[in-house]
Amino acid sequence: MGLIDRSEGKRAFGSNPDGYHRSRPAYPERVFEILQQRCGLRPHCKSFEIGGGTGLSTRRLIELGASPIVVVEPDERLANFLVRTLEGVDVRVTTFEKLELPSESFELGTSASAFHWLDEAASLAKIGRILRDEGWWAMWWNLFLDPSRTDEFHKATRTLLEGLDRGPSHGSNEKPSFAMDTQARIAQLKAAGVFDQIEIEDLRWSAVFDSVRVRELYATFSPISRLGREERERLLDGLGEIAERQFGGSVELYITTPIYTARRKARTRGSS
Repeated sequence: MGLIDRSEGKRAFGSNPDGYHRSRPAYPERVFEILQQRCGLRPHCKSFEIGGGTGLSTRRLIELGASPIVVVEPDERLANFLVRTLEGVDVRVTTFEKLELPSESFELGTSASAFHWLDEAASLAKIGRILRDEGWWAMWWNLFLDPSRTDEFHKATRTLLEGLDRGPSHGSNEKPSFAMDTQARIAQLKAAGVFDQIEIEDLRWSAVFDSVRVRELYATFSPISRLGREERERLLDGLGEIAERQFGGSVELYITTPIYTARRKARTRGSS
């Protein structure tokens, strides 16, 4: 079992954008309620999004008023999907680390299921520079787990998935996963020195997948997508067979969506 370098996030998900978009579940509506009620998402809210992917969150942000919105997506294949399926979105094909945006220009910044691929400390410092005073930062993930419940499909497929490499979203040394390590994420937000009103909310829910969608979903996971074609297809066939034979072609997966929000502190201005 090896570790997947953060740099792979730039190209790990673009091999089949249509399949990714079709198989991945939407984010809970509660995420967007938080953005509206707490983070100032409203019509004409100047926003940026890190890691737009296929626009699973971008569409809802736009519907609720994020405009103009800059969407950062380093994978050209995913960026092309965004341009093709979303009208009038400013898509920047680069990494957030390399992106140049004017300081103190945005009211809201977001990242959905992508921030673990970035250099956390440097990116939070950059976000602090980009946001206006009292602007908001929000990051969230759809995680296919729920620590409070036993996922029978995970149990049934554990042996099949053993030995896969792990990405930066996974925990290590008995620590929870990146998104579920609330102490570490809050500590990093505090260490940036520019945020206040830091909050975390865990949303617990589930979704039902048929055998075909289970196969498509797992094909989008980076430890599987990076495998050689034959090994990948053999593993996906095994997952689909378990879903069909042991679960009757209807698999309920438990999902946790942790969402972190933080407000950009007002800057201290020098007096003349």
